[in-house]
Amino acid sequence: MRTFFSFVMDGMKTALKGGPLYYMWMLFLLVLIGITGWSYSYQLRDGMVITGLSDQVSWGFYIANFAFFVGIAAAGVLLTVPAYIFHRKDVKSVVLIGEAMALSSVLVAMGFVGVDIGRIDRAWHVIPYLGKFNWPSSMLAWDIVVLNGYLFLNLFIPMYILFNHYKGKEVPVRKYFFWVVLTCFWAISIHTVTAWLLSSNVARPFWHTSLMAPRFISSAFTAGPALMIIILQLVRRYTDYPVSQGVIKMLAIIMAIAMQISLYFVAAELFTDFYFEGAHAASMHYLFLGLDGFDGLKSWIWTAVGLNLTALVLLMVHKTRNNMVTLNIACVLGFVGIWIEKGMGLIVTGFIPTPLGEIFEYTPTLRELGVSVGIYALGAFVFTILAKVAIEIELGRMGKFKNINQGVGNAGEQNVKPVADATPVSVTVS
Repeated sequence: MRTFFSFVMDGMKTALKGGPLYYMWMLFLLVLIGITGWSYSYQLRDGMVITGLSDQVSWGFYIANFAFFVGIAAAGVLLTVPAYIFHRKDVKSVVLIGEAMALSSVLVAMGFVGVDIGRIDRAWHVIPYLGKFNWPSSMLAWDIVVLNGYLFLNLFIPMYILFNHYKGKEVPVRKYFFWVVLTCFWAISIHTVTAWLLSSNVARPFWHTSLMAPRFISSAFTAGPALMIIILQLVRRYTDYPVSQGVIKMLAIIMAIAMQISLYFVAAELFTDFYFEGAHAASMHYLFLGLDGFDGLKSWIWTAVGLNLTALVLLMVHKTRNNMVTLNIACVLGFVGIWIEKGMGLIVTGFIPTPLGEIFEYTPTLRELGVSVGIYALGAFVFTILAKVAIEIELGRMGKFKNINQGVGNAGEQNVKPVADATPVSVTVS
């Protein structure tokens, strides 16, 4: 117990140390979180009227972000599988970074659900024994189970590994391999259940399709690697931690394949709805072409299509996929494109028109954006702390761990920095 207390205290001390750029970054995130607190106070005082939501469009920017970040969390499995199933040492050396991203993304997703409730104090209604959980009949209850379970797994496994490394012990993978395999299946389940939350709504033809879950998974495996590639480059640039170029190449290939599958599913939906257009295609018609003079989301979706197609071209060409400048452009375009398609293009469109044929358009308000930006910042804040502590331990600069993990520093790829000797110097961001 005393050792664990020292582990926690040293981790907190590590989180408070850094260079000027590190402090500027953390201060910036805290300012954004403060903006969210200020904006959310208006929502608590006045209610959901401060948002652009209505009785007709009851899910908007908040739930759009929830659906997107659940996918980002699920994409963490793309590092877990090659690291632990296929025993790639270069991937295993950065798998803790991926798990930190997954955990942070789950917190962001839960944060958006929390603010979408309207009054967070009402959350007790879904707490087992205090409220009425309605499990297993309720899809929402299933979503609560899988999200909290995934949060626990991505907290338990890395903490177990890091705590043992902190004590100077290497843990055989067989001791936690079961939990790793469970995490892999659980990652798919969190996004599948989220998709089923939508597809089970028979009164919303736009969502009521068996392709919803596969579309969610393919889009998650596009946006997730895009964010990972950017993060791993930042880790390599601003810390001493080695990141193999081979890991980035692997993620770029996964992203290219997943983008093709995602766009194929979109094309299949478009053919089904437009070849013999019926009443069920009204939402799709509104999204892409406008309906009865209303076209609030048309510019959004065509922007997403353009961004995704451009990213796909850059990813499919070997030369541009292996050039870091064009790869980063593809990652940014693909990330934003999937966010639009899966967020505003999917969540909001399901409510327009209503089952009665009414058309009420939705536009996020500044208050909604103010609440949302701090939730993003909270996720970045948590990730920064988790990654910083993990890097300190893995480099032997915190506790007794001194590179006993042979995966670190033995990636054998180009552009990999050697692992620094274990010295009592903090990782600094400058």
